[in-house]
Amino acid sequence: MTDTLPPCPLCASAYAYELGSLLVCPECAHEWSAVELNETVESDAPSVIKDSVGNVLADGDTVTVVKDLKVKGSSSSIKVGTKVRNIRLVNGADGHDIDCKVDGFGQMYLKSSVVKKVL
Repeated sequence: MTDTLPPCPLCASAYAYELGSLLVCPECAHEWSAVELNETVESDAPSVIKDSVGNVLADGDTVTVVKDLKVKGSSSSIKVGTKVRNIRLVNGADGHDIDCKVDGFGQMYLKSSVVKKVL
């Protein structure tokens, strides 16, 4: 065997062994799949978030809204060209990956596909 097995994710024991398609820790009796471990590592990797025209966004950037956005619970909407300062990138639900404060509307989440970075 040329590969070294990963340590146990619970107790960090280096004595894990293979049992069929599972990995087993003899010290804490935890069983896990190497596939699950690889998927977890890949999902923790930082992803690059781009705006509607392909510019890479970062925390603290200033963006403008590229289309009118209806706001639930409000009779008004966020208009095209509204400037949003000091954005924060997050892993939000339904593709909402920007946390920001919009003047006149307050704190909200936006999708990166409806904003353009101010260069």
